[in-house]
Amino acid sequence: MAKGFNKGPALGGQAGVMQQLQRMQKQMEEAQAKLAEETVAVTTGGGAIKVVMTGDQKCKSVEISPDFLKDADAEMLQDMVLSAVNMALDQSRELQQKMMGPLAGGLPF
Repeated sequence: MAKGFNKGPALGGQAGVMQQLQRMQKQMEEAQAKLAEETVAVTTGGGAIKVVMTGDQKCKSVEISPDFLKDADAEMLQDMVLSAVNMALDQSRELQQKMMGPLAGGLPF
């Protein structure tokens, strides 16, 4: 057999890829921790409903204006809360994509 053939993959290349993956994993963990601290806030009904959500999609608070409760019926209140939560989720996902997207784009595959 010719010299230099059939030695398998170069170890230096594998070590480099492993180091890169470890760096990316650390960056992902740091970004996820930062997402857990970042928040988005959404209001509906002219400020009658306010939802605050973290970047990792955990609802932190739902505030309902007492003035709104005087005239609101249950169905309208439910619709507005649902709308605010969904909008907050959308914004939270956008924040997550903004922070995590560049990291996923650097995968060496």
